Amino acid sequence: MKVKIFKLIFVLLIAFISPVFANSITEEMGTGGLIYVYSPDVKITKKELFISRYEIRVEYEFFNKSEKDITSIVAFPMPSVTGNPYEQNSIPSPELDNILNFSVVVDGLPITPNLEQKAYALGLDVTNILKKAKVSLLPFAQRTIKDLELLPKKATKGKYSISYLQRRGMVENIPFNNGIKEVERAIPIWTLKSSFWWKMKFRANQTIKISYSYEPSRGSSTFVTFVNEDGTKGLNYDKYKEKYCIDDAFINEVKQDMQKGVNLFETYISYVLVNPQNWYGTIDNFYLNIDKIESVNSISFCADKVKRVGLNIYEINKKDFDPEKDLHILIMRRF
Repeated sequence: MKVKIFKLIFVLLIAFISPVFANSITEEMGTGGLIYVYSPDVKITKKELFISRYEIRVEYEFFNKSEKDITSIVAFPMPSVTGNPYEQNSIPSPELDNILNFSVVVDGLPITPNLEQKAYALGLDVTNILKKAKVSLLPFAQRTIKDLELLPKKATKGKYSISYLQRRGMVENIPFNNGIKEVERAIPIWTLKSSFWWKMKFRANQTIKISYSYEPSRGSSTFVTFVNEDGTKGLNYDKYKEKYCIDDAFINEVKQDMQKGVNLFETYISYVLVNPQNWYGTIDNFYLNIDKIESVNSISFCADKVKRVGLNIYEINKKDFDPEKDLHILIMRRF
């Protein structure tokens, strides 16, 4: 595995689509880490990060080096999601407000964070319009489609209509065959922005642990996009060389498998680690484990000082870590 220097950010994993869906690609979604009102007295002394395509786990240790308690709002921004009838995002729980099954524990005790959600279309906040129209804010959920089907097509006194939402850039009418004839169906195209948040007290001269986990959004491609079947460079060859640091050994292995007729499946993982300038200084101790799950899989990413600590697990440890770039991981799955 070829490695380069990297400095990480928080993003979400990307999807798993069964090979029976030929030529299928799902888009990755990104998110950030914990955010709070900046204080020069609160420092990250340790961050442990585990990444697989099934789960992301993060544990922070914060130390308040001042002589006074500091109370702040801590937030976990969810990835923004936009309704699009022509593209597919992989979302673990598309019918739930907690689309990633996010959970958080503070000093060993589970807490129930607040969830704030806002919908935007054409740059404007349309949250109240959807609430008054009794339409779910989730632009990708089946229940949202059903809510829209209950609205009149054209303006009705005292009621919101599909035509009104269309003029506001909130929906797009798409031809749809209902089994009897072709009709138009209103499809959401607004953007949902969500964030979990809770109030925290960082006690003077004490360490506090915050850990959370979520099921990643898993995006992927069911065909190889960086190498063609004849062995020539594919559409994403140059992009993958830069983004994932794929080397000749990785590429040749994929070529040989393609010639043998092995089913190959690209899975991408992006994690955004860049410090949002909310925490003081660098991370004293940073630990990262990446699990490729199956031993037959190949993995490539840009990093230095990578250790293979198990059949499928790669480890990176850093002192005084000051992340500056995203971590992008390419896993080639084999069937």
